[in-house]
Amino acid sequence: LGGWRISGKWTSLNFNRTLRLLMSQYGHFPFFRAYLGPHPASPHTPVIQIDQPEFDVPLKQDQEQKIYAQIFREYLTYLNQLGTLLGGDPSKVQEHSSLSISITSRLFQFLRPLEQRRAQGKLFQMVTIDQLKEMAPAIDWLSCLQATFTPMSLSPSQSLVVHDVEYLKNMSQLVEEMLLKQRDFLQSHMILGLVVTLSPALDSQFQEARRKLSQKLRELTEQPPMPARPRWMKCVEETGTFFEPTLAALFVREAFGPSTRSAAMKLFTAIRDALITRLRNLPWMNEETQNMAQDKVAQLQVEMGASEWALKPELARQEYNDIQLGSSFLQSVLSCVRSLRARIVQSFLQPHPQHRWKVSPWDVNAYYSVSDHVVVFPAGLLQPPFFHPGYPRAVNFGAAGSIMAHELLHIFYQLLLPGGCLACDNHALQEAHLCLKRHYAAFPLPSRTSFNDSLTFLENAADVGGLAIALQAYSKRLLRHHGETVLPSLDLSPQQIFFRSYAQVMCRKPSPQDSHDTHSPPHLRVHGPLSSTPAFARYFRCARGALLNPSSRCQLW
Repeated sequence: LGGWRISGKWTSLNFNRTLRLLMSQYGHFPFFRAYLGPHPASPHTPVIQIDQPEFDVPLKQDQEQKIYAQIFREYLTYLNQLGTLLGGDPSKVQEHSSLSISITSRLFQFLRPLEQRRAQGKLFQMVTIDQLKEMAPAIDWLSCLQATFTPMSLSPSQSLVVHDVEYLKNMSQLVEEMLLKQRDFLQSHMILGLVVTLSPALDSQFQEARRKLSQKLRELTEQPPMPARPRWMKCVEETGTFFEPTLAALFVREAFGPSTRSAAMKLFTAIRDALITRLRNLPWMNEETQNMAQDKVAQLQVEMGASEWALKPELARQEYNDIQLGSSFLQSVLSCVRSLRARIVQSFLQPHPQHRWKVSPWDVNAYYSVSDHVVVFPAGLLQPPFFHPGYPRAVNFGAAGSIMAHELLHIFYQLLLPGGCLACDNHALQEAHLCLKRHYAAFPLPSRTSFNDSLTFLENAADVGGLAIALQAYSKRLLRHHGETVLPSLDLSPQQIFFRSYAQVMCRKPSPQDSHDTHSPPHLRVHGPLSSTPAFARYFRCARGALLNPSSRCQLW
């Protein structure tokens, strides 16, 4: 990469050569993101996507100027530490870190919010590599993308999806300006960013510097403290990422056998049937919309455990000949990063008629795919404490059942958007909207907790509806099956166990992903749906007007 001036050993290399190496050999994208994703018009056709960069600092467009400045001061301290740990002269480190912060700040100012780009119809713009070169000439797009997405064969006429053309134009002008006046600072900015990206693979001094930065940033952005995360957990995650083809088959064989799959499918069928029944009785849907909604549920595909593609025997026997594991942990990680990228590109180039899973089999993250009309429940979700064939039905319906119902309701999220259901009773629908928003706004927030109800509304609606549907399905099972199993050590009725199970899986500690989460904070995911369910107050004898037994409730689903 040519080194950097911070340590005095620097060879001025071609900017695009350095950028090409960073992207292809280190998986670091300092000015924009480039990745393979589905074509907007043809979901099963892969296309290279160019998007805004992911900044390492928690910046927001509407951030208070004072907080904005404090965040950058803390990040400057962190960059200074990195430069010093890497043997840089302190005075030079300070100068180069300050310029790196300045570059990041200017790039951030070029960003346009997702909602704005979507409203202007500029979220998915098809351009060729040649056209992109004209718009943002500082980047040698063809050579950088060809190196990153080998073995794809790219040409100047290759089509790309660009998510923010204006950002790329401004970014290119900034790079050209820096190349004319401050080329060495641009190099330092790229190398500092690389060190930040690779810090999890470096020694404990880098880990500690990162931990202190995260702690300070959470304080500044008024987020609750993040629990200490043992490093072994990161190692397990990385091993799963790098060796997923082999580990997927082993995990599913061990944790998701035929009896577990069969029991999970029975639970899903009960939840789906309860949803269909509920759709027939929604006051804001007319008969035509109800029939259409029921047809969508009937046509839905469900995939559980792992994708068929991931369980192919030849993948489980893969030898990973391109991975070199040696005495250097950093070099071993980099080798794994390169191997993974090559495998991802190769998998996108192969015919893939089925739905391409977005999660690993061990992930605890179900989702609904709009383009393929399929709902996915990985094996990791269908494990304790969410689900087990031997658990009392109350536990399974309360935990996994409510999550299944939540995901099924995402089939209809379009109906809840303004103008999304012209045939519906929009007055009743709007009243239900406002009621739910007022309901969530009434809950007190713990200190250092915030959420945007306009971003979380659809998830809140699915949480409330999901719990109601799961309870309806469970109540039907109780009518058909007598002698319900309970938990001997808990003096709780089956219905109380149902609600306790739901609350247990929704209530959790903060995680690093929370800043990108469209769900409400965990305590609201518990209190919101429980307080919206009259049966909860009845079974737990909550006083009228108490937090979880309000005087009025909302029904959307």
